[in-house]
Amino acid sequence: MSATFASLKYRNYRLWFASALVANIGTWMQRVAQDWVVLTVLTDNSGVAVGIVTALQFIPHIFLSAWAGLLADRVDRRKLLMITQGGMGVLGLGLGALVLSGAAELWHVYVFAALLGVVSAVDGPVRQTFVAQLVPSQRLANAVGLNSTNFNAARLIGPGLAGLLIAAVGTGWVFVINGIAFGAVILSLTRMRDLHALPTASRAKGQIREGLTYIRERSDIVVIMVVMGVVSMLGLNFQLTSAMMARVEFGRGAGEYGVLGSVLAIGSLAGALLAARRERPRVRLVLGAAFAFAISMGIQAVMPTYTGYLLMCIPVGFASLTMLTSANAAIQLSVAPEVRGRVMSIYMMVLLGTTPLGSPVVGWIGETFGPRYAVGIGALATFVVAAVATVWAYRTWHVRVSARLSRAHRIPRPYLQVTYPEPTQEPTKQALAA
Repeated sequence: MSATFASLKYRNYRLWFASALVANIGTWMQRVAQDWVVLTVLTDNSGVAVGIVTALQFIPHIFLSAWAGLLADRVDRRKLLMITQGGMGVLGLGLGALVLSGAAELWHVYVFAALLGVVSAVDGPVRQTFVAQLVPSQRLANAVGLNSTNFNAARLIGPGLAGLLIAAVGTGWVFVINGIAFGAVILSLTRMRDLHALPTASRAKGQIREGLTYIRERSDIVVIMVVMGVVSMLGLNFQLTSAMMARVEFGRGAGEYGVLGSVLAIGSLAGALLAARRERPRVRLVLGAAFAFAISMGIQAVMPTYTGYLLMCIPVGFASLTMLTSANAAIQLSVAPEVRGRVMSIYMMVLLGTTPLGSPVVGWIGETFGPRYAVGIGALATFVVAAVATVWAYRTWHVRVSARLSRAHRIPRPYLQVTYPEPTQEPTKQALAA
């Protein structure tokens, strides 16, 4: 088996990968259906309403993620996943029943979005850390990359399939299908055997504070979190911006909106497959991908036609997924196992918890000035934060580039070598900064 798919040789991971693909496809279908029913049925093309729905799904991450991370460090992760996955399935079925009955109102969608956000906030940290129990430690980077491949393969399939189903049978059945899909994950969890044991945190006071202290002492993790927080707030609003661009700017329907998500996933899938081959992503890769994301998204914002905008979804997807996967893997691979749940929960809180702050703003910008400005603000914000982080890292970590002569060849030739000062506190931090 090639290095890209090395984790699939482990039975537990194969079960997880297959079931997660089914559930992720359902989740992407629901996201499209939810935004579409709000935009076209429950409101008159209101970008603000779509932004509020998106925000309500992520607000709970601000308040619950740290506690959820501690829970993931303490309890049986498999059992907790069964509970959270079942809860999301029930919510999908409930919203589907409301829409099919014709009784759904905008406030109903708000309530279900908030409840889904609560369950997702608990589910996120345990799902992120559970993968370490499915593969040996030396395969963790590969497994994290394949998880992203899974997620983006679902993004490739889900939106397009949702668009077809919305046109054929309506949004209600899309919610129902998503609810049923979570049963695949629960079934796979019951069939797993001989999970790898991970250290657990015993009950004690100040454990959440301990996780925050750990992060504060790791400047590499702080840099990643700051960059990803800003990008998530203003740049990673594809549900909202794609819906507004398709509907308002280009006058297209549900099918074309779904295609935007699917084409975005083509680039994301390519980025995920490359990420699965990297043994240890570093901070510089996160920053480089952020610059690429900003530039490609800026070009996308000025594309004059639907086709041009559609094609630019590929580099945008590639850069965004490279950035997300590299950030995730760089953190997971560098933290101590006994605090991994708490650190990842705080990272998820930053990544997902900033979205409620940005989504209504991006929606308002799109509704007031036009969808292109909503896309452009994300590109500008990403470029600025990546530039600031790069300058700060250069000055703080004292990265320098020196020219030397290579002695490896008989005919000397110049080459560039990046050197760093000797680490004083954290070898891991310096390694990640390299």
